[in-house]
Amino acid sequence: MYCAKCGTQLPDDAEFCSKCGHPTGAGGGAPAAPSSASAVSTAAGIGGAGVQELKCPSCGAPIRPEFGETVITCDYCGGSITLGGQGWKEISKHTMLPLKVTDSSAALKAVHDWIDAGFFHRHDFEQSKVDEGKLSYVPFWVLPVSASTTYQYQAVATSIGATVGTIAAAEVLGSALGGGRGGGGGFIPIPIMAGPVVNPTRSATISGQYEYPVIAVKAMGAFQPKEYEFALAERTFFDKKSIPSGTSVLNGDLAEDAAKGAAHAYVQQLQAEAAHKKHSMVSNLACQVTTSDGELLHVPLWLFQLERKGTRQTIVVDGHAGRVIQTV
Repeated sequence: MYCAKCGTQLPDDAEFCSKCGHPTGAGGGAPAAPSSASAVSTAAGIGGAGVQELKCPSCGAPIRPEFGETVITCDYCGGSITLGGQGWKEISKHTMLPLKVTDSSAALKAVHDWIDAGFFHRHDFEQSKVDEGKLSYVPFWVLPVSASTTYQYQAVATSIGATVGTIAAAEVLGSALGGGRGGGGGFIPIPIMAGPVVNPTRSATISGQYEYPVIAVKAMGAFQPKEYEFALAERTFFDKKSIPSGTSVLNGDLAEDAAKGAAHAYVQQLQAEAAHKKHSMVSNLACQVTTSDGELLHVPLWLFQLERKGTRQTIVVDGHAGRVIQTV
């Protein structure tokens, strides 16, 4: 059938036009007008936290939040809203990564290569049982984060080297005064500090800029990437029509404010790990983290259930880049 208002061709069971939002009557009549609490306003807010039905700010189709959902994508046009401290509001920047790994066999090859990486794991994949992969578009909050970490560390090599140098100097002086160690001079070498005492404690600073992705579905928190970087330079604005038919587009239940707190903690951890990798005996870390407003990014993810050596785990493959995602 076709939309009576704009002429766009639509599925026979469509209740609203995916282009202009005009009701088609296919669902038994046009829906009742939303209450004033849920009507789209000209301000940033769309409705209060407790409303049970909203209108999509893009196409006007009804959006009915399920219990716990705080990030919702319209089934008709792909517009998105989120629940914050001031109620429901439109998400101004909603992007996606295009699907490049279009079938499960190609995604499974990435799992195969990841499992068998290294000589001692060459046949692990053949000894594993893998269930059919499932493709879903999963929402992430992508948050700009800047961090600066100052810390102290012990310059062990410097202090040990200084001590060895003074002992060696004492040996040379002892040989000159006593005729050498074997000559019976009886000289006991004593470390000599010719200059000020070397303080092995040093200070350093590590700075970083991140576009950190936080998964917006609490039940999928185990799949949170740690240091994995999505190909954000290749993202596009969200377009529901580009998603293969039958592929689920998940809503989220993690609000942006909570995602900011999670990104703050993850980046702090990354900064601390970077300091420990660079120096030994690190102490007194002080990390300053600033998190800015982000965007909603839907990522195509292939999920495989794998059973190997008596253990069962979920392997996540980035459906855009074709790589296994290392999770927290």
